Amino acid sequence: MLRILHSLPRTHKLILLPVATMVTVLGTHKIVTVIDANGGHSTTQQITQNDDDSRSSPSLADNALATLETVTTRDIPLSELKAQEIVDVDFIDKAHATDNNVSDASAFDTQSSRPYLGAEALHTAMQLPGLLSGDELDDEALGGTSYEDFSIDPTELHDEDGSPDLEREIATQQEFVPEWETYTVQKGDTFAVTAERTLGLGYSDVMHILDSVPDKSALTHWRVGRSFDYKLNQNGDLLALRVMKNAREGYVIERDSPQDEFDVSDIIKATEPSQRLFAGTVNGSFTLSAESTGLSRSEVAQLTSLLSKKLDFRHNTRAGDHFQVLVESDMLEGESVDSRILAAQYQGERMDLTVVRNNADDQFYTPDGQGLDPAFNRYPFEGHYRISSPFNLRRKHPITGRISPHRGTDFAMRAGTAVDSPAAGRVIKSAYQAGGAGNYLVIRHDNGYKTRYMHLSKRLVSEGDRVEIGQKIALSGNTGGSTGPHLHYEVMVNNRSVDAMRVKLPENQSLEGKALAAFQKEAKPLLAKLESDSDTPAIASVHLDQEPGDEG
Repeated sequence: MLRILHSLPRTHKLILLPVATMVTVLGTHKIVTVIDANGGHSTTQQITQNDDDSRSSPSLADNALATLETVTTRDIPLSELKAQEIVDVDFIDKAHATDNNVSDASAFDTQSSRPYLGAEALHTAMQLPGLLSGDELDDEALGGTSYEDFSIDPTELHDEDGSPDLEREIATQQEFVPEWETYTVQKGDTFAVTAERTLGLGYSDVMHILDSVPDKSALTHWRVGRSFDYKLNQNGDLLALRVMKNAREGYVIERDSPQDEFDVSDIIKATEPSQRLFAGTVNGSFTLSAESTGLSRSEVAQLTSLLSKKLDFRHNTRAGDHFQVLVESDMLEGESVDSRILAAQYQGERMDLTVVRNNADDQFYTPDGQGLDPAFNRYPFEGHYRISSPFNLRRKHPITGRISPHRGTDFAMRAGTAVDSPAAGRVIKSAYQAGGAGNYLVIRHDNGYKTRYMHLSKRLVSEGDRVEIGQKIALSGNTGGSTGPHLHYEVMVNNRSVDAMRVKLPENQSLEGKALAAFQKEAKPLLAKLESDSDTPAIASVHLDQEPGDEG
């Protein structure tokens, strides 16, 4: 190598002298020089390595200068070179002096010692089980899951430029208030499994609860169809669990924060039902108009969720529309608890709607017995596919090994498998997210539920499109942050992701015969109260800058 250096013109040798001086000041450097084959342009790429010892040793500078001086004056036989003087030079691609940037800054990660990989390279590196194509894999080798958490906030993937829908309006205008939710026991459920997947509890919390409950059978002897109530904070941590041993007795297991231990208290129901009638007119926001009647935030949420099954707030509400709602609450020590809507009526310029709760099945119907909920399929595809990763709030991240909630259900299926809409609705998002959800869709269904589909190979519908139950909307794939071909499927109720395989789905049904007669007999006094003006509070009047019909 020194012979090559010696063969250079004397001017080139002299150029190296100030470079050698720079080396002695800054530390040990590796300087690679690539000379154009025609002897024309040259470029130098420098990679710095810190060496504190070299800065403090004057002999290194002396040796470097002496070596360069010797090279420029006489030949040195190769046999005279010592082992430590042989230099390992890493060659780089030839560049030109006319280039603005000699080195590609993106090729190195200056903040860490590990190299940077682009999104596509990282996706390719994560693929399992390797380089085999989809046709070469058997069914047991198919499947994957997401290696990032995309579904914590269901509004993240929405269009921020568009008008907010009703749920987002409530979320942005008010602080988060934990609400009671209900879980229906399914076949094969145990408290330990449900506590991990749905309630997000760890093993120690489960054992502490079991040890604290006086009658463990309330948690260990579950029957299919029974239900329990639970309350989560904004991060999905369990705050309270309400389990009944029978119709009158049960337990409340609660804590103030995820860092506290659970306290157990008894429930003995001894309440008297009380009915209240609220009425108002829409003037701007339906949400604020309803709150101004005296309804609580949870009661407003129930009302908007109920009416949205038939009423499109964005397009059908107008200033001056009138609404009434009959609410029943259990009175306990002078306070109302567990409010529930018995009947509601909306009289508008574009739509009239009256609904009444049926005690026989706890569902709402129109006065003629027509159900509000359209049919909703359990699976968004035809056939049967293995679940490669279930809904699990305590799932370990497949890459980091840390606890990372998985708020969807992953089905192992070959890329290109047809994905169908489980119910009628409208597409509110159809987009691509690099390194995350990949190709994804969000559909708002007629009953207020939302569904989300990720890692698709192709989207077949666009934002604003109307879809019907069973309509082909996409093809499954392996795009974005995915470890293999699969479909990530989510169901959201009240803007919160739930277990799509266990949540109770609405069924399209109507009452007939004796069931219809019993319902209409029960509904008659409730409808009379809606029409009564004697107990009606003052009509709400809210003046806002928002134009009528801006609900979503």
